[in-house]
Amino acid sequence: MTKYHYKIKNVDGEIEEGEAIAEDRFSLANDIRNLGKTIITIEKMEEKKGMFSKSSSIVLFRRVKLHDKILFIRNLGSMIGSGLPLSRALTVLERQTKKEGFKQVIQKILTGITKGDALSDSFEKHPKVFSSLEIAMVRVGEESGNLAESLDSIAIQLEKSYNLRKKVKSAMMYPSIIMGVMTIIGGLMFVFVVPALTATFEDLDTELPQSTQLIITMSNILKEHSILVVIGLILFGIGLRMFGKTKVGKRTFDFISLNIPVISLMVKEYNTAQTTRTLASLLSSGVGMVQTITITQQVVQNSYYKDVLSTSIEDVQKGVPLSESFVKNEKLYPIVAGELIQVGEETGQLSDMLQKVASYYENEVETKTKDLSTIIEPFLMVIIGTAVGFFALAMITPMYSVMNTL
Repeated sequence: MTKYHYKIKNVDGEIEEGEAIAEDRFSLANDIRNLGKTIITIEKMEEKKGMFSKSSSIVLFRRVKLHDKILFIRNLGSMIGSGLPLSRALTVLERQTKKEGFKQVIQKILTGITKGDALSDSFEKHPKVFSSLEIAMVRVGEESGNLAESLDSIAIQLEKSYNLRKKVKSAMMYPSIIMGVMTIIGGLMFVFVVPALTATFEDLDTELPQSTQLIITMSNILKEHSILVVIGLILFGIGLRMFGKTKVGKRTFDFISLNIPVISLMVKEYNTAQTTRTLASLLSSGVGMVQTITITQQVVQNSYYKDVLSTSIEDVQKGVPLSESFVKNEKLYPIVAGELIQVGEETGQLSDMLQKVASYYENEVETKTKDLSTIIEPFLMVIIGTAVGFFALAMITPMYSVMNTL
């Protein structure tokens, strides 16, 4: 049983406040409605504690996972489409949700709905959970009376983006594991193998090549200052991450991702798919062109694509077609994408053409991610072979020198 604080309006229109113990929010709400009273708010008593209480800390420090949000939006759309009232649908989803952080977000949305807020306004109060894309599509759905359809469209958009991102991450897992294992093996060799060989070289009393001296120096540093090296690597990783969050750092990493062989093409196709999918979803929902491009600019992550869309907003306001932004930026958007969007504008089927472009490049990225491990494998073999060859040559050369002097 849980203790709740409630605020209600009685049959005479007067506001009443009080506390009640109930099994859950749903059963208490039913009891109040059966008495003919209107619910304004129902809150758990813990929610009224200070900002460092357990419940508030969960909301502050736990992010809502994208997968959980997709299920929430899809189920909400299905329930509303089946004729279930919005407040009842949110109550069911709040009871169904196991993640405490997301449960509290839904509770706050439900509180806003019972006060008479629109769903889009309630979403807008949680910018860390719901993006401007989702808020705009929900608002259009509310205004057009097609909220269920808008929620379904959002779920499809998020699911496609989620699946695409997941496949890209999975494709990068293999090379990451290989490089990680090789780094660990290299570190162990520097700590345990090289010192043994160093002792042998000292006994032979021979002049060592610079490559051998370099490896011995690295081995000594790693062995004698291993803790400092580990701390240094951790600090370097943290510094790199912090640098990536700065404007200059993000710009640098975005530039690198767009110019790495093999990877760059996939990055461009991924951003093209994300841009066109977002534009198509918003335009098909009835959002205005300028607002559509503005929201899309917030959705894409690469700063170079943000710049293109920023210029596109100014151009569209001057009467320039959207396709010009794609055609003028062939280094970022494939030529085919710009041409197809131009055809879509000329035939009056821009939204449909954008969806086709998005589907095409999503399939291209999916195909490339499947073959990525095969493509990257030769590069990994070259890197590993070069490192092993250098190490072997540096360690074996002094031995040959000694044998030749005998």
